[in-house]
Amino acid sequence: MSAGRRRRAADRLLSGMIVREQFDNGLCLLTESMPDVRSVSFAAWLTRGSRHESATHSGIAHFIEHMLFKGTATRSAEDIAQEIDSLGGQLDAFTAKECASYYVKVLDEHLPRAVDVLADLLLHPAFDAGDIEREKKVVLEEIKMVEDTPDDLVHELFTQRFWSGHPLGRPILGVPETVADLDRATLCEYFGRVYSAKNLVLAVAGHVDHAAVRDLVAETFGALPLNGDQIETSAPRAKPGLALRNKPLEQCHICLGVSGYPHQHDDRYVCYVLNVVLGGSMSSRLFQNIREKRGLAYAVSSGLVSYRDGGAVTIYAGCDTDAVREVIDLVVAELQDLRDRPIASEELQRAKDHLRGSLVLGLESTSSRMSHMARQEIYFGRQFTLDETLQGVERVTSDDVQRVARDLFPPGGLAATVLGPVDRLGLSDDQLGLV
Repeated sequence: MSAGRRRRAADRLLSGMIVREQFDNGLCLLTESMPDVRSVSFAAWLTRGSRHESATHSGIAHFIEHMLFKGTATRSAEDIAQEIDSLGGQLDAFTAKECASYYVKVLDEHLPRAVDVLADLLLHPAFDAGDIEREKKVVLEEIKMVEDTPDDLVHELFTQRFWSGHPLGRPILGVPETVADLDRATLCEYFGRVYSAKNLVLAVAGHVDHAAVRDLVAETFGALPLNGDQIETSAPRAKPGLALRNKPLEQCHICLGVSGYPHQHDDRYVCYVLNVVLGGSMSSRLFQNIREKRGLAYAVSSGLVSYRDGGAVTIYAGCDTDAVREVIDLVVAELQDLRDRPIASEELQRAKDHLRGSLVLGLESTSSRMSHMARQEIYFGRQFTLDETLQGVERVTSDDVQRVARDLFPPGGLAATVLGPVDRLGLSDDQLGLV
């Protein structure tokens, strides 16, 4: 294929054609046609997650995700696996703080069979009592696995303390006590209340025709109930300060963070740029100063966490116990510098170029396009084009980055959790001060 033809194919792939349709029962369907691919990614996104649980039933959203794969009225768990495998497809799911997603990826010719399986999971779960007891053991092992994965565990510990007392601070998996207490009646009550048409968004991207998908959805998901739970949420309030957790490890794992912005914030594009400059790329300040120049850590990065009504900017590093104080000091110094001095024009442009490339590359597959489309519907109620997003990034100035850094990195706003052999560290909250 010539360079010109490749560019034209890429342009069509990235422009796509998104159609939104609302069914009479409130179910939302989004399709994006990508005529130059053969695959289709189809997902049902539930607009409820772990933050919408009660503390008593912590972990129920994630547990139900597991149970939907254990069998339906007409299919066993093995039947489900064999049917998808026979299509050469991929079937999976995840639960997050504010949503859950059940998705399948297949060749376009196999979409009707794949959707039939997915709809069966979501409409007719068996919730067999024996399966429930066996799956409790699986989830309890999953919780133990986090405990044995220190880079995951330190983020979990940080979140639990940072948003202590708020649903966003509770672990998605739940805790052993709440998982052990789940029973069939509780699961069925939650499922019947939450899994309704008004709480679901169906997102489909790939080699599809909207009319054909609409007819397929009407046939398979038409029996979804109209009811849906009414929820009230409150914005999280962060708790700054230092927390130490002693654990016999080869490294100390550090998670630092400050309050961030929700998804819809006007300065979200500024945050994207700020994060790339801070620790979101190989040329970022944290990566260069902590890893490349000083060799203090193998893994060091920053990230953005956003929800409907709050968020966080987090920083992670894994280092030798003797280097913890120096690493924290270097992080604090970078936060102070971003707050106190505007970034250079070259650094700003490099961050924008990085974002432009990662945004485009991240939207080349049907699964990524499907996910992006669903999240925009859930959080914004509309679809932003790639051009709109890129223009939002391009409008960011050095003054914007400094202004947002001053807002996000105030004196006394930093929280930190350190996991590892911390007994001899002698750290105090004073070291976290942004003066």
